[in-house]
Amino acid sequence: MTGSDHQLSAQRLGVSYGDHQVISELDLVVPDHQVGAIIGPNGCGKSTLLRTLARLVRPSAGQVVLDGQAIHQMPTREVARTLGLLPQSPLAPEGILVEDLVSRGRAPHRSAFTPWRTEDHAAVAEALELTHTAELAERAVDQLSGGQRQRVWIAMALAQNTDLLLLDEPTTYLDLHHQIEVLDLLTDLNRTRGTTIVMVLHDINLASRYADWLAAMNDGALIAQGTPGDVVSEQLMHDVFDLPAQVISDPVSETPLVVPIGRHLRR
Repeated sequence: MTGSDHQLSAQRLGVSYGDHQVISELDLVVPDHQVGAIIGPNGCGKSTLLRTLARLVRPSAGQVVLDGQAIHQMPTREVARTLGLLPQSPLAPEGILVEDLVSRGRAPHRSAFTPWRTEDHAAVAEALELTHTAELAERAVDQLSGGQRQRVWIAMALAQNTDLLLLDEPTTYLDLHHQIEVLDLLTDLNRTRGTTIVMVLHDINLASRYADWLAAMNDGALIAQGTPGDVVSEQLMHDVFDLPAQVISDPVSETPLVVPIGRHLRR
């Protein structure tokens, strides 16, 4: 592993939007150098949790702790040098070129008027290479396919050169081929750079295949956490997703494979 140890955790976390409680008394410790996925039904608080871990949402109770410090009390630039976030459906400025967008990932490491250094150029080049987007460097982002754009956004997060990377539904709107492409890329980053990755995923079978650990949420609470084999069960599918299902062993990965049972197939 090449990444440094950076402990990220939520301690009795509560998040409210006005009078609406979205997350309540949630405790979560993010394992270093592993890939994790947050799963759960729509509206259960997954994205809110991720955004709170990334310091974009201020908790109404409890705290997020990064390396022993309350993250909302840390300077923004210090957090950005350690933790990167890829939000859901990010928007690029119209007409911006790929290399220019990726270069913006260097912002936490530079002041506004300092010239580019060798390490800045190297970080951008490495991010383009790792995401297989170097050949797209001179193309406009808005002219790319969905899979290409997603890889470019990941490249920008990589150029930020953080050891923690949080991604909100990185496979949304992508066809299956490009979903696998993005998840394979994130796995490569974890294995080659030791990057700690936490992502929100809707597809439980892909989450089980690609994540070392899962955190299952429902109604703003953490229901279960552990390896996919420990978390994914027919009981969980019933209790959390209100869905009858069989859980079998994936013949390729030997991780849990959820087979939903629609009402027309129930005996």
